Amino acid sequence: MVDNDYYHVITRTVGDTIVFKNEADFYRGIFSIYEFNNDNPVNIWERRKERSTEKKKRGPTSLTLQERDMFVEILAFSFMPNHLHLLLKQIKEKGISNFMKKFGTGFAMYFNRKYNRKGHLFNKFKAVPIESEPQLKNTFTYIHTNLVSLIDPKWKENGIKDLEKTIKFLENNKRHSYPDYLGKKNFPSVTQRDFLSKLIGGVEGCKSSVENWIMYNRKIR
Repeated sequence: MVDNDYYHVITRTVGDTIVFKNEADFYRGIFSIYEFNNDNPVNIWERRKERSTEKKKRGPTSLTLQERDMFVEILAFSFMPNHLHLLLKQIKEKGISNFMKKFGTGFAMYFNRKYNRKGHLFNKFKAVPIESEPQLKNTFTYIHTNLVSLIDPKWKENGIKDLEKTIKFLENNKRHSYPDYLGKKNFPSVTQRDFLSKLIGGVEGCKSSVENWIMYNRKIR
């Protein structure tokens, strides 16, 4: 992988194990992609204590900002029950590989301890290089519409049934970075959004990108 290039990264669990089972597991996932994006050693237990204190002060979506030697810039994310989508810019040599290794190992330690499990949790990640602006924009939309299958599992066969419900679901679901692009309070410290937001056309451009996709895939009556 090449420094300063963009990649759509997908990592899926071994045997399609459901890992982001509940809110606690999801929040740990968010915590992990933020904290492990750091070439410096990370004491996860100390950071959890700091995070707990910060949560009491500022609410559940805050992350304490600390100086980090980042592997990548995270432009977008989407947490599915058994896999994770990321749009990453590599900013350090072998940054994506090192970041995914650190995240996979760290989250597996948490998950295995919590659920009395052993062994690897994630398969080898897949990284698709982004080779054009249209592909970058399409990847933004793809990642941020991935959650539709959680409320409409058969949309690919039957089309999206309820347009308004789908739009509201995506705009208010914390499991992806779309709300951040709309200026909603979500996880603003996790992603670097300025470049991509400007490229797509700001809040309105991001909304149009996602809503046009939903309209295109609407249920045919």
